[in-house]
Amino acid sequence: MAGQQKLSEARVLVIGAGGLGCPIVQYLVAAGVGHIGLADHDKVSLSNLHRQILFGTEDINSYKVDVVKRKMLSLNSDVNIHTWNEQWIQQHCLQYFPDYDVIVDATDNFASRYLINDACVLLGKPLVFGAVSQFDGQVAVFNQVQADGSRSVNYRDLFPLPPANGEVLNCAEGGVLGVLPGTIGAMQATEAIKLITGIGTTLSNRLWNYNALTQDVFIMQLVPNPTSLQHIPLSEEQFISTDYEQLCAIPQKGIKEIDVLDWQQNFLDHLFVDIREPHELPRLDALCSSLALEWMVLPLSGLENNLSCLTDRNVVFVCQAGMRSLIAANMLMKASPDASVFSLKGGVNSLAEKNLI
Repeated sequence: MAGQQKLSEARVLVIGAGGLGCPIVQYLVAAGVGHIGLADHDKVSLSNLHRQILFGTEDINSYKVDVVKRKMLSLNSDVNIHTWNEQWIQQHCLQYFPDYDVIVDATDNFASRYLINDACVLLGKPLVFGAVSQFDGQVAVFNQVQADGSRSVNYRDLFPLPPANGEVLNCAEGGVLGVLPGTIGAMQATEAIKLITGIGTTLSNRLWNYNALTQDVFIMQLVPNPTSLQHIPLSEEQFISTDYEQLCAIPQKGIKEIDVLDWQQNFLDHLFVDIREPHELPRLDALCSSLALEWMVLPLSGLENNLSCLTDRNVVFVCQAGMRSLIAANMLMKASPDASVFSLKGGVNSLAEKNLI
């Protein structure tokens, strides 16, 4: 009863309502957590459903947070759920983190992970971290108060700086085994419940690693990284002024994106460059041949060494979901500022949705 009372009084903020966020919120609501915040600016799409099983086909094009709130109130009408249908930024952290006991990172991009981690360190909040990619997942508890009053390691102790462009793909780009986010999300919910109730031993100063292909599990012991503190903002002013998108090499917003219809009507005369790796399906040979396009396959992994063949060309880049193509467009624009360079929004997934492939 004492533990249940703590859950009822607890306030947990979950950032991300996708593959991780769905099981996290379901288990927290079912456990009786009294106050839950949920932030996500995305809508449900068909390609989400294999890993975001809280949603159905009837929810496509609805905002995720609206669907989650409606379904969770039917599961437990006593819970108080506050939602933000907007992209989470520094100002949100400073304004709302103080209202919550535990922060749960259920995002799928590095800019958000570093932003959330730095805010938790700055504001003294424990962070339940989770990440998935293809067949692998990780869970940890960062910045938890220790017995001596100090804080446990944070995300920057593990990864002081973000990876290079395209080095690690998100779920939309690299794919993910559909059941994996459910496994990792359930683990994150478990750690949040342990933090709230004080039962068991959390994954503080430890990183839990899981491989779904082999069912191998191992735990890494984590220690403070002496270089991490120099990368974390020390004040609210420094935090606000940090450009996390630039830090994580996200292309500038000036990159031009075009949708499929715009491409069909106005840009078929541009060189069409598929920057996916050769193993990624479906291939675009039949589509390009049927439209009599000038096209080529040039994977992003080798693009930097082959930019010379694209210099001063008018180009439309395409990848699986429209993220890597933004990186490619950014690279070419820097090398050839006068070229007409575009990224196909939604990538091959958008072509499939239009039944073009």
